[in-house]
Amino acid sequence: MKHQSYSIHNYQNIDQFSKFSKEQREAIEVVSKVFPFKTNNYVTDKLIDWDNFEDDPMFILNFPQKDMLQDNHYNQMLDLIRRGADKKEVYSLANDIRRQLNPHPAGQESNVPFLNGEKLLGIQHKYKETVLFFPTQGQTCHAYCTFCFRWPQFTNMDELKFAMKQSNLLTEYLENNQSVSDLLITGGDPMVMNINNLKAYIEPILNSHSHNLNTIRIGTKSLSFWPDRFINDKDSEDVLRLFEKVSKSGLQLALMAHINHPRELSTKAVQEAIRRIRNTGVQIRTQSPLLNHINNKPELWSRMWRHQVALGLIPYYMFIARDTGAQHYFGTSLKKSIQIFSRAYSQVSGLARTVRGPSMSADPGKVQIAGVTKIRNQKVFVLNFLQGRNPDWVNKPFFAEYDENAKWLDELVPFEDDRFFFEDEFDEIKEKQDKKIVRIDNYKTTA
Repeated sequence: MKHQSYSIHNYQNIDQFSKFSKEQREAIEVVSKVFPFKTNNYVTDKLIDWDNFEDDPMFILNFPQKDMLQDNHYNQMLDLIRRGADKKEVYSLANDIRRQLNPHPAGQESNVPFLNGEKLLGIQHKYKETVLFFPTQGQTCHAYCTFCFRWPQFTNMDELKFAMKQSNLLTEYLENNQSVSDLLITGGDPMVMNINNLKAYIEPILNSHSHNLNTIRIGTKSLSFWPDRFINDKDSEDVLRLFEKVSKSGLQLALMAHINHPRELSTKAVQEAIRRIRNTGVQIRTQSPLLNHINNKPELWSRMWRHQVALGLIPYYMFIARDTGAQHYFGTSLKKSIQIFSRAYSQVSGLARTVRGPSMSADPGKVQIAGVTKIRNQKVFVLNFLQGRNPDWVNKPFFAEYDENAKWLDELVPFEDDRFFFEDEFDEIKEKQDKKIVRIDNYKTTA
């Protein structure tokens, strides 16, 4: 299949465009001024049910919906468009709205490390063992998920982007931080890069013997949105040979596949791509947020996990939709999230129970909603760190007052305490990070 991308500029070329009502076309135009919109012909031809597209999860996963914007934001943008405002005015309003939508959730900006006094804007180092790397050429995708928490990567607001192209700085940083065992190459989607760019980032790591890496992970949606990346693209075979090279080097290579709905696993193309990747020795783990309008039914999750195991994939994470972008549209309450997870988890065998969740990737760390119980006849959430800024916080259950409407950690109140057990230390960690940034900035100013 030849790759054809669609955006706000050319989506009229989609074969099913005539099915869109005037209101739907207007909504796509308005919302896409704020949130990025991009899809492709594999998604439109193979994944969307066009007979029921208004409620189809794969359509909602790709095409902007009116309710993704709050009414006041939608009406402000609609007014500019209807009165023919110039691009500068539209762009200014879009940026104003974006800044109100928590574009960098979970303290991502404070995860950016320094090397020799220089801020590495393409690296995040939140957890001791794991470094995230954002290669410049990988900061786009074959298609954009409408819920994506990294939506600022795809806007024109350069000050919100994480990206860098200097592979030597990445290698040097890994050599200087021997506690790092895992490198996650992320984006965007690194698998949009051609083989030469992939090699330029991965091979220096293979050739370096001074780091302490065990695993390279690649976060990707390409299995779902463009499986031809591993089958028929002009450099598909070269990509698979690179995967084999990593596997034979002694490092483990894992594809962290973002799969949000069972239908994404239904085509012959994705099943062939999975077979080819696994034959290289690469492990494929799967993850997804729990999303209203997409997958907020337990039977969808249990079916998806069973199918993943049947294809040789490893269910890894169910996330809570992050507190950014269109969370009001996609997010579920913590109460409903644990109900869906528990029901789905109970319907699968042990091989699928590798999945963890539901988990909030919050500023202090990955916090799991482990369950609901009663303490002295009072209902509480049971919480647990799966990962933390301080690894000593992990696997220490703690409690929050039950709130059936809460969607995120900062909406919860500690049970019978003024603060959660980690908060004082977390404040100290953030204060040290802030002081470090100020100290380096002051040094640069006076140097």
